[in-house]
Amino acid sequence: MTDHADLRTVDDELLPPADWAPRRRLDPGARAAAGFAALAVALLLARAWAAPHIDARALDAWATIFVAICVQALPFLVFGVILSAAITAFVPSAFWRRALPRRPGAAVPVAGALGAVLPGCECASVPVASGLMARGVAPAAALTFLLAAPAVNPVVLVATAVAFPGSPEMVAARFVASLLVAVLAGWTWTLLGKDGWIRVPSRPDAASGTRLDAFRQAMRHDIMHAGGFLVVGGLAAATINVLVPPSWVDRVADVPWLAILVLALLAVLMSICSEADAFVAASLGQFSPTAKLVFLVVGPMVDLKLIALQTGFFGRRFAVRFVPLTLALAIGVGTLVGGVLL
Repeated sequence: MTDHADLRTVDDELLPPADWAPRRRLDPGARAAAGFAALAVALLLARAWAAPHIDARALDAWATIFVAICVQALPFLVFGVILSAAITAFVPSAFWRRALPRRPGAAVPVAGALGAVLPGCECASVPVASGLMARGVAPAAALTFLLAAPAVNPVVLVATAVAFPGSPEMVAARFVASLLVAVLAGWTWTLLGKDGWIRVPSRPDAASGTRLDAFRQAMRHDIMHAGGFLVVGGLAAATINVLVPPSWVDRVADVPWLAILVLALLAVLMSICSEADAFVAASLGQFSPTAKLVFLVVGPMVDLKLIALQTGFFGRRFAVRFVPLTLALAIGVGTLVGGVLL
């Protein structure tokens, strides 16, 4: 009996008290807001520390470019996120099966056309494509929609027209080049793709909660992700314009093929939301219109966040084949279309 009593005493000492309860964790929205607040404070403190060591004119130019990019792009970003969340929450899954032909070769251009009329950001296009495959849509058609939806939808085209005032040829070139890349990638996958290269989900994820809840969750997810990437893109563009020596930029911009490759690489690394990338491209005034077009074609189809999402949804074997295919098509078709229309 004594041994059992001693054990109970030890257990009582090890266990937490009865009135103890774990702290409630903040919901994702509150954590994101707290993160943004901490980032703002850090930026203010960094500015106060760094300002005495930085030329005031350069700092003012950097801040002006960054704020201008974000202020111009934010309305289009918010509008695109709202429409994307509405499509995710309220468009029935059966719509996609009725809208797309059964033959993959015929379904590819139809999927590209659907991407042109249904707005959505690139972050949302990957799970949508996964859901389409799970509902029986041919992978090539779903992949075509994945590439077309964030690149040629109405919100992106209007944002491009605002970012390049008086240059309707840039809007037309972006639409033509992006749609061509999406369709060519789909047809290429139809001809060469193998079932073992892509992990197709066996069934769609079950929806939980009401459609209004799904709309709010999708909108909150997209605005936090897209807004963060917009800030990163604005920071990168402002830094390029201010810190990179003009002579170096001019040397790169003066070599057409090098300028195209450099902006294609920047599009991959900067990972800017498609509703905002036109404003960043327009700020890179040293580069040719064709190089800017390649930047606009590559960005919504191949960037770091998309590579991670595609790997997670469809597997590594898929990503190592589809990403280089898309990148090569985006650079090649963007260069050709830019040479003809710009």
